[in-house]
Amino acid sequence: MLRTTAAIAAGKLARTASRLRGGGSGGSALPGLVAERIDPAFLRSTLGGLPRGVVVVSGTNGKTTTTKMVVALLRAHGLRVLTNPTGSNFTRGVISSMLAELPLTGRVDADIAVLELDEAHALKFAEVVTPTHALLLNVARDQLDRFAEIDHTAGLLTRLAEQTTRGVVLNRDDSFISRIDEHVRPGAEVRWFGVDPSIADRLPELQEADVRFSEADDVPAAGPSDGLLKPVDDHSFTVAFGDGHDVGPVTLRQRGLAAMINATAATSLVRLLLGAEFRHTTASEALATVTPPFGRGEVVDVDGQPLELVLVKNPAGFTVALGTYGTTPVASMIAINDNYADGQDVSWLYDVSFESLRDLGVAVTSGVRAYDMALRLRYDDVPVAAVQPELETALDLFLAEHRDEPKRIFCTYTAMMALRRVLAQRYDLPDFGEEAKA
Repeated sequence: MLRTTAAIAAGKLARTASRLRGGGSGGSALPGLVAERIDPAFLRSTLGGLPRGVVVVSGTNGKTTTTKMVVALLRAHGLRVLTNPTGSNFTRGVISSMLAELPLTGRVDADIAVLELDEAHALKFAEVVTPTHALLLNVARDQLDRFAEIDHTAGLLTRLAEQTTRGVVLNRDDSFISRIDEHVRPGAEVRWFGVDPSIADRLPELQEADVRFSEADDVPAAGPSDGLLKPVDDHSFTVAFGDGHDVGPVTLRQRGLAAMINATAATSLVRLLLGAEFRHTTASEALATVTPPFGRGEVVDVDGQPLELVLVKNPAGFTVALGTYGTTPVASMIAINDNYADGQDVSWLYDVSFESLRDLGVAVTSGVRAYDMALRLRYDDVPVAAVQPELETALDLFLAEHRDEPKRIFCTYTAMMALRRVLAQRYDLPDFGEEAKA
């Protein structure tokens, strides 16, 4: 306990120092590193005794949005939830985000922890804290320098499911995820989420297909407690359960089919967690209040005009982003970095079609890979007005040249973090992981 107290004190001090240097509340893993060095069992000491357990949300795309929805649903039902709201999904990032809420005693004032974790770091986390529940979203090509082949990513999530003790929620429409059913430990309950058969033809635009397995590998049948996404129109949907206790119709504040699927996954998980305590009306009301996590379709008011920040990090994610946000013509900027958190291999850009940007072109490309991005756009005959690797300079150019227009920036993770920090300073935005003040 003394070691944990010392770790919390040192981590809080490092967190304060990071914020004073302009690192924001959630943009640095340094506090977590400091705490972990002092107490290697920090996570076990702080999370091991939570009465409702520890939930891990993992998968290639949608972790941050889905985690935020799960937390909102649980809190709406009266639970005290510890989470990592900044999207920092490495173990040290999780510790960093926890430090703000932890007293020096290390006694967590929470009923349950809901943590977004990177596919690889979820296993490192599970070595210290055994998850009671896991929500596994999808598998797609992502950060080839870290995850290599897609089968490797699927293997990581399979091992996570094997270590989860009480319940696992799986994506019935993702063949890499649905096969994990065979590896769930005995005694752990399996639930499913997915889309209604009426929109199954939309799935190829959202996920990878494993062509080695034929259609004979049937999609698992939905049970009475499994959630299926059933769109009402382009803006609202219902999460349909086989027992007739549906959630919705709901209209989300975040656009797109992917966000609706994330909401379906979150609802299915929370129904498993709460059992008889789950209230369908409460769930519907809670989902409707969830704002987009920072950088994931977040809209910033810049001098009276909307500026959307859209995170992109792999072919599936960028394709979905172009389809979701490309329906409204706006001025566009693309910022691509190749830092560790982005993935250092950016060859995946050649698996994305940018034809939808041809008519208006791209105002500026920026980031470490600004010229690579401009070259990629040229192959798709997308005109680029300017190339400026320095992010803040590019932002200034973009805002000045398109002052009176709606604007959108597609950006990788570290580029998004840097740009949003600048925007937060200029336009008084809430800090990472915080909600806007009413």
